[in-house]
Amino acid sequence: MRFECLRCGQCCRGDPGYVWGGGGGTPAWGGFSGISRREFMRTYVRKVMGDYSLIEHPNGDCVFWTPEGCRVYPVRPTQCRTFPFWHEYTRSPQAWARAAERCPGVNRGRLYSAAEISHFVQITDA
Repeated sequence: MRFECLRCGQCCRGDPGYVWGGGGGTPAWGGFSGISRREFMRTYVRKVMGDYSLIEHPNGDCVFWTPEGCRVYPVRPTQCRTFPFWHEYTRSPQAWARAAERCPGVNRGRLYSAAEISHFVQITDA
């Protein structure tokens, strides 16, 4: 499967959802943003169904999305780093085609090996 992140933000904007791991990743994100872990949690994270997720704007956009792109791209959550190599998109050619409808970087750029893709899927399924 080929993929190249075009940093278009299609995966960061629009429909509401959850970006999991807000609690686990906060030391890196907090340090990156120059605020304490406590302030980061209070400002950018919510508890949902017993886990942590980044908050989003009322229109569904990620709290870190700006017109210039993701403000925390170098330390973005695992869920963001592994997109589109999620089980829901890698399980069949039809599912991969759905990912391509959502993301213009699918089927472009670097060719990923089956081992690399399997590793990404395992990370996100954990």
